[in-house]
Amino acid sequence: MKTFVTQRQLYKSVKSIIALSRKQVVSSVNTLMVRTYFEIGRRIVEYEQAGERRAKYARETLKRLSKSLTSEFGKGYSVDNLELMRLFYLEYRRRAKTIAPTSSKKQTAISETLSRISETPFRLSWSHYVQLLKIKDKQERKFYEIETMQNSWSVRELQRQFQSSLYERLALSRDKNGVKTLARKGQIVESPGDALKNSFVLEFLDLQEGLSYSESELETAIINKLEHFMLELGKGFLFEGRQRRLTFDNTHFYVDLVFYNRLLRCFVLFDLKIGRLTHQDIGQMQMYVNYYDRIVKMPEEGATIGIVLCKEDSKTIVEFTLPENNKQIFSREYKLYLPSKAALKKQLE
Repeated sequence: MKTFVTQRQLYKSVKSIIALSRKQVVSSVNTLMVRTYFEIGRRIVEYEQAGERRAKYARETLKRLSKSLTSEFGKGYSVDNLELMRLFYLEYRRRAKTIAPTSSKKQTAISETLSRISETPFRLSWSHYVQLLKIKDKQERKFYEIETMQNSWSVRELQRQFQSSLYERLALSRDKNGVKTLARKGQIVESPGDALKNSFVLEFLDLQEGLSYSESELETAIINKLEHFMLELGKGFLFEGRQRRLTFDNTHFYVDLVFYNRLLRCFVLFDLKIGRLTHQDIGQMQMYVNYYDRIVKMPEEGATIGIVLCKEDSKTIVEFTLPENNKQIFSREYKLYLPSKAALKKQLE
């Protein structure tokens, strides 16, 4: 039987093809630009390595090269940009070690250069790599590069995650081997602890530190910026609902925020507190978790995780309120401002 396509369906179908095509074109252009800049960096470094005199006057060489390239090709070839290309090659040349080295002849054949450009393995845009090059610690830089690729972060989101010290906050929740794994593989979520940072940074809520606000206002602010909040939570989180009601003996209780983590395959409950953590907060969360484990979750799903998000944490209260083998109930502080990277690095060390 012949199926008839409406004009609107035809439009949507054609529109999706054009959108996909444009996306692929932009991606191809960005990739080619990165590989080209890598090759320019290679040429600059090899030129400098040809003699002490050339290395000594490297900045002057870049000025002359910049002037010539700009007059012929326009913007994009300033001295600072050429210096970035040079640094990009120096920092990432091991990534391209499988690529054939430059010919020892005076001038490499055009075909050989184009082949090398097409093979160099870079998956992010030039703007991403410019941001990554600002990160001096190589392990930390590798972590942010992996996370950017895995989560498709925009340049702006990469900047935000770096400024919020994501690497340090995750590292503080792990042992030495865990920190090394972060640098090699990024964030791997296999257990509840893997999904949790040392603290959560909620500067995007625009709530002023020192000014009074209620738990209800905090919750509303999070819902209004739910996309930002979920990016801060990390990998695998899906929003399930707010103020989910539980009833015991005709008494109603409400879980502030309920998420589901598809990587852990379990519910994640949040209770919001604007003050210091108390043992009553932990006890209440234990009740919520027990309810979800016994009534809501399916047999094949993982144990429910409960997180009390508070203004001031107390590890002692958590330690003596919960059993030693606890793997379900956690407390975490939230901050309304970006943390000091220097202080976190010192704490990590």
